[in-house]
Amino acid sequence: MIAALEHTEPDRVPIGELAVDWDTTDRALGIETFYRGGWRELTALWEGRRDEIVDSCVRDLTGLVKKFEWDFVVVPTVHPKRDHYPKPEMLGEYCWRDAKGRVCQFSLDLGGHAMVTEYPPMTIDDLPDPDMPVHLENSEFEAISRVVEQLGNTHFVVARVPDGTFPWRDTVGMADFLERMLTEPEFIRKAIAGGTKRTLAAIKAAASLKVDAVVITVDYCDNRGPLMGPRLFREFVLAPLAECVRTAHNHGIYFIKHSDGNHWSILDDFVAVGVDGWQGIQPRIGMDLRLLKEKYAGKLALIGGVNCDTLTIGTTEEVEQEVRYAIRHAAPGGGYVMCSGNTLMHGTKFENYMGMLAATRKYGRYPIGVW
Repeated sequence: MIAALEHTEPDRVPIGELAVDWDTTDRALGIETFYRGGWRELTALWEGRRDEIVDSCVRDLTGLVKKFEWDFVVVPTVHPKRDHYPKPEMLGEYCWRDAKGRVCQFSLDLGGHAMVTEYPPMTIDDLPDPDMPVHLENSEFEAISRVVEQLGNTHFVVARVPDGTFPWRDTVGMADFLERMLTEPEFIRKAIAGGTKRTLAAIKAAASLKVDAVVITVDYCDNRGPLMGPRLFREFVLAPLAECVRTAHNHGIYFIKHSDGNHWSILDDFVAVGVDGWQGIQPRIGMDLRLLKEKYAGKLALIGGVNCDTLTIGTTEEVEQEVRYAIRHAAPGGGYVMCSGNTLMHGTKFENYMGMLAATRKYGRYPIGVW
């Protein structure tokens, strides 16, 4: 993994995933996981079983590493240790109002993820003061610490920390946040300053646990391009992103940015601020690995390249074709890591993912051949 990030050729193309939804973990390990466990994870938290959730995260992530023979593992921060996480005000069977006043809806159709459907009003005075100290609890990094202890000598461990560089989820929602970039820029600057300060503290805390890298994961783009447009991305988001990269590098670890969507108009900015690796590559929307490699060889490690919809609704033959294309065009010279285009989403066909792993091991030995 280090060789790939350093743009030198390793012995083979490294493999791993940003995250895995519960149905794949259940199938792979023959258990019922709480890791990205959807409704079962939420209800367990409300039942006071936080420690069981963390235990499951550690056990099942390390189990997936061994089952799939990954080279890297991404470990998230977890809920801080509390005596009790009270059940929120329920507005329906799968709908509730959280402690911040947001209305949340759990969607079985989306594979077991909760979405905020209504945000309470918020003014600039409601935002946290970015000049105040950030308090992070050690227990938030419990899973990271335990996985480093178990796998740190044999695997590349990536800490997934909160991403405050584009904090629409924690404030007013996507549409309002984008609108305020034009109508209320001081609100946006204060929100990003506070969110980024928390991210910087989390990067430092993760680095102290001897992780190899951090990843932050808010999406900047959709299938058309940057959600806020390139100009506003550079005005509001780029400097905070650069600060996150510098902090990681100053603490001796690599920096990976996850963001899916069409990134052609801002990838030069990723390179300019020193992002080591970009994860979230979706070839089907125009992020062609051949073109990416031609432009960013030696500058930006490419992580991804197998379309998530191929893994969910495609065939094993189609998966193998995408693996071969990715390796042929992106792996020579190093700087490429095999991964899904986002995460192993709910509904991923198990045989397709196993086929992706097998094809990577078949074709991903250096020197890369021509087929």
